[in-house]
Amino acid sequence: MGSNSPFYLIFTDLDGTLLDHDTYGWEAAIPALEHCRKLGTPVIIVSSKTRAEINILRRRLSLSAPFISENGGGIFFPKETFPDPPPGAVASDGPGPGESPEGTAAGRGMGVWKISLGIPYGRLTQVLGEIRQELQWDIKGFSEMGLDEISRLTGLNKRDARYAAMREYDEPFIIQGDAPEDPAPLYRAAEDRGLLITSGGRFYHLQGKNDKAKGMELVTAWYRSRHNDAVTIALGDSPNDFTMLEQADIPVLIRSKRTFQGLKRRIPRLRISDQFGPAGWNSAVLRILSQNGEKVYE
Repeated sequence: MGSNSPFYLIFTDLDGTLLDHDTYGWEAAIPALEHCRKLGTPVIIVSSKTRAEINILRRRLSLSAPFISENGGGIFFPKETFPDPPPGAVASDGPGPGESPEGTAAGRGMGVWKISLGIPYGRLTQVLGEIRQELQWDIKGFSEMGLDEISRLTGLNKRDARYAAMREYDEPFIIQGDAPEDPAPLYRAAEDRGLLITSGGRFYHLQGKNDKAKGMELVTAWYRSRHNDAVTIALGDSPNDFTMLEQADIPVLIRSKRTFQGLKRRIPRLRISDQFGPAGWNSAVLRILSQNGEKVYE
């Protein structure tokens, strides 16, 4: 980049954003990913996916930056890139949760520094049962699903569905049958228990009061201790991305089949991609980086 260019940090959601909503492919984003790699621009995955899922994917994408799992529940700094622990981090070596000691080709050597912001998974599954009992709604969480059902609902193959089931900080769930006309009681029931419900592209999520923005804030602080001119770009397509978009210097909503009334008023500097999924990600990132230090945010 030119001498006037800021140091960019790219925080990105996965499903429907960097990954295609239906196929999970990212081929359309390869030109921008290659450009980021050439410039040394960190691409930081921020997803509702698990550590195990993201760790495999980031290796396929050749990404070495930190990543944030399960809607901000956990922050992970790969030791291969960060030999010294960031403030507040603890070592988490060896195979990820639920993996065999031998690991997989993608998972081997996954020593990381971990910062936990979320509520332990066991507590979340307990509370989801309490909420189901209270509301008498037909709620079903990941912890109650077999791999076949997770695979059917997500479109993942069984191997990837197994990684998706390795939850640490977030319980995805569905409401079976007719959707409630007013979901407000669901949100209140979680709030009454000190927890939070968010809505992603496929599932509701029960989690602690961590969110993507809090994880983003911590990672940004680490980078700004070394690059005080760091400028944040955030890309997402769903309500569980909105706090992250609000916090970013350059927020980008990736176009989807859904519309969000009032979001532009809530985030006036919001940009909206001209295409869906990874194609929209690609064009938005290349456009921002090509401005090369010109005034690209307000």
